[in-house]
Amino acid sequence: MSTSEKVLAGFKQHFTTTPRLYFSPGRINLIGEHIDYNDGFVMPAAIDKGIWFAVAANNTDIANFVSVDLEDSFSIKVNEIAKKDGWKNYVLGVLHVLDENKISFGGFDCVFGGNLPVGAGLSSSAAVEGGLLFALNTIFSFGMNRIEMAKLAQKAEHSYPGVNCGIMDQFASLNGQKDHVILLDCTSLEYKHFPLQLDEYDIVLINTKVHHSLASGEYNKRRKQCEEGLALLKTKLTDATSFRSISSKQVREQKNLLDPKTYDRCLYVTEEIERTQLAGKYLEENNLIEFGKLMFQTHEGLSKLYEVSCDELDFLVDEAKKHASIIGARVMGGGFGGCTINLIKKEKTNATVASITSAYTEKFDVVPEVYIMNTSDGTYEITG
Repeated sequence: MSTSEKVLAGFKQHFTTTPRLYFSPGRINLIGEHIDYNDGFVMPAAIDKGIWFAVAANNTDIANFVSVDLEDSFSIKVNEIAKKDGWKNYVLGVLHVLDENKISFGGFDCVFGGNLPVGAGLSSSAAVEGGLLFALNTIFSFGMNRIEMAKLAQKAEHSYPGVNCGIMDQFASLNGQKDHVILLDCTSLEYKHFPLQLDEYDIVLINTKVHHSLASGEYNKRRKQCEEGLALLKTKLTDATSFRSISSKQVREQKNLLDPKTYDRCLYVTEEIERTQLAGKYLEENNLIEFGKLMFQTHEGLSKLYEVSCDELDFLVDEAKKHASIIGARVMGGGFGGCTINLIKKEKTNATVASITSAYTEKFDVVPEVYIMNTSDGTYEITG
């Protein structure tokens, strides 16, 4: 049984209303990590793994939720939205921000489930938030466009889940385009789709199986360090408005102004903003070799300067460097675990992955999971 069939079967089991079916994709990010909340550029793509929703208005004042993956459910009155715990806060956060923005909606029945690996950094939370918003937007005719929904979904994650994330995950999930990446300006939300011409290469994720929780505080700590560093840099660089207008060279020149950790964070952010802009140029030229080199540089920065890697992730990237078939590899997502993303020559994918996973298992006594990714359109209703 496919995930969508499982979700529809779950709906039929719990409710008598007639649902509409939606798919909300997870996302990968090729380059531009931890800079969406620092006014940078990012280069994500929606993927063909995600969350399916079956949703129907029920003509009551009660919202009913069923998670088929967790075999858990709850109900709440739409005029009594309140914080709960665990997965419930991701859907309740959406209802909370709708209420805050005085967007009215009635009761509904919602069953959802997905095939995104837990803890792999593929943004299951953004897929949940964006997917639920998209469904409610169509069912209750809010009239929101995809950019408005992305902004609201981001606010939803800031609210009850308490993760002070940037806009990238929600934006990519809602605005993806098959066979393309998005170069997104996280300040203006201007974006451009670049064709992703990967005829010779596979996008391969290798999951360390090290689980992380961004809400544990490390993510928010990095964000605070960046905010403090930017405020100090602005006292010397009076024309600066954000990290966008500060070069990595200027950060190096102001090293004595910042404590060592804050300096490292600010240096990484400015270098990564520069790398991501360069990455767009390389994709326009279809120069994947140089693009891949930037991915390796990003990992070095995430590991040494931003300190969001771990031994397992570093090991996988070090192993990747030993294989000529891999032109780029790095930690992807929030870090502290999860996956590496690799660009691997198609004809060498199986042998290369077998070699790396074998070495990883020998070192850590864990068999990593491997996923070959394809791009997808952003959140959509499944009809027919």
